[in-house]
Amino acid sequence: MSEQSAARAAELDASDELAVCRELFSLDKETVYLDGNSLGALPRHVPDRMRDVMEREWGQLRIRSWDESGWWTAPERTGDRIAPIIGAAAGTTVVGDSTSVNVFKALVAAIRMADPARDEVLVDATTFPTDGYVAESAARMTGKRLVPYTPGDPMGPRTAAVLVNHVDYRTGRLHDLPGITAAAHEAGALAVWDLCHSAGALPVGLEAHEVDFAVGCTYKYLNGGPGSPAFLYVRPDHQSSFDSPLPGWNSHADPFGMTPDFTPGTGAVRGRVGTPDILSMLALESALDVWDGVSIEAVRAKSLALTDFFLEHVTLESVTPAAHAERGSQVSLRCADAGAVMKELIARGVVGDFRQPDILRFGFTPLYVGFADAERAAAVLASVLA
Repeated sequence: MSEQSAARAAELDASDELAVCRELFSLDKETVYLDGNSLGALPRHVPDRMRDVMEREWGQLRIRSWDESGWWTAPERTGDRIAPIIGAAAGTTVVGDSTSVNVFKALVAAIRMADPARDEVLVDATTFPTDGYVAESAARMTGKRLVPYTPGDPMGPRTAAVLVNHVDYRTGRLHDLPGITAAAHEAGALAVWDLCHSAGALPVGLEAHEVDFAVGCTYKYLNGGPGSPAFLYVRPDHQSSFDSPLPGWNSHADPFGMTPDFTPGTGAVRGRVGTPDILSMLALESALDVWDGVSIEAVRAKSLALTDFFLEHVTLESVTPAAHAERGSQVSLRCADAGAVMKELIARGVVGDFRQPDILRFGFTPLYVGFADAERAAAVLASVLA
């Protein structure tokens, strides 16, 4: 890259209001980390928090920590920390289980709420494979027919529910959540959204757009750590009729009553199943501290500026849309022998990933990625290709 490009990157970094957030993460200066769309970086303070959890809360207080350390309420408390990031109200989001499990809960619940005469479940045709597997099983279990769906296509009187990824994991394409949700409702169907590649990267507006159900992982742009528990959102007016296909003692109205008959709890509690995974839950809760005082609108503005800057400096074909309204927070480039190219990039200190057969993926996490990172990544990529 030219000296002018490097100077421009330095100028942009100097004016970046989110630059201070970078110091909150454990990152080495020798590496450009552009894989936060797979696994977010470690916030610096989390190891100290986890030492306290393990040594004092678990090691000393032991069973008392369910009450005294707030373990029991962690799923709802952590959900309330995520809620404003995804445009949801308090009491609508619960944390626990994996994204796949939560997709199953949400989709089956949506099908159960729909008119029984509706016999089709739509799932976007390029969805993350697991979502497709879960949707096929949910449709089979409920006696419905699974239909591939291209986001934006019309829905009809046979549609019970539609499952869509907000951002396509391969291409980084941002789908029209407000428009598709409104179209589903106009057709008499319910909308379930997978936010894995948008939560923490851009405004979602679940409440504003009357989304029925949403799920998402927390280890990408929310930096919760490998395998950190996912979240489940249920629209407030659906909560009383939310019929989870996985009821458990943790979602019971009286969990310690140990009664043989199930009576669901109220609110977000209905999304719980079994004993929460406390260590990873509390690591996530602590990681969310980096969001204090940060607006998702500022994150989105920087994300678009970063990806614009990167796209200006690469020569490979981008399969990520140029239009801001259609772009998530990653750039996917088409490249022959993508696996070997990414391996060499990583060897030279630029960490992204690839998807078969020919896609290089670069995730831009605005809390810790800067313009100098984007400039360096583009320069190293050009060197590798040369």
